[in-house]
Amino acid sequence: MPTLSTPARIVSWALQLVAAFIIGQTLFFKLTGAPETIALFEVVGGEPVMRYATALMELVAVVLLLVPRTAALGGVAAVMVMTGALGAHATKLGVSIDPAALGKPALEPLAGPSLFVMAVVAWLSGATVAAIRRRSLPVVGPKLFGDGAPAAQPA
Repeated sequence: MPTLSTPARIVSWALQLVAAFIIGQTLFFKLTGAPETIALFEVVGGEPVMRYATALMELVAVVLLLVPRTAALGGVAAVMVMTGALGAHATKLGVSIDPAALGKPALEPLAGPSLFVMAVVAWLSGATVAAIRRRSLPVVGPKLFGDGAPAAQPA
């Protein structure tokens, strides 16, 4: 496994924790069946199957982010999950959730742009973690980015 400089390791861990916290928080509400989350997935058109599938993907992303050997994959997984969330905002929910316009009064606690902002922060955090730890990505990491070892000097 390639080694990271101390600053890169600190930045990576900080962003891994940010992404894991945001994704873990939304995961909790999906699994507990919070009324706001159910209403959100009704608007998107995927209640309950999409809610549980998303929760499973989020759980995988959080676990991968919190294990050093798999953090790069966790970053990629976070980007994938948050791309779906941002797509839902772009197509169905809007950047700023308006419960009245969506006809879902249960979304009132989620009114405003906070979910969109958290999705952007988690997406950026995941992408940065994947970029910092790119050499440890399975299969493609060493082939595309090298193994992190210095190149041999010709004699």
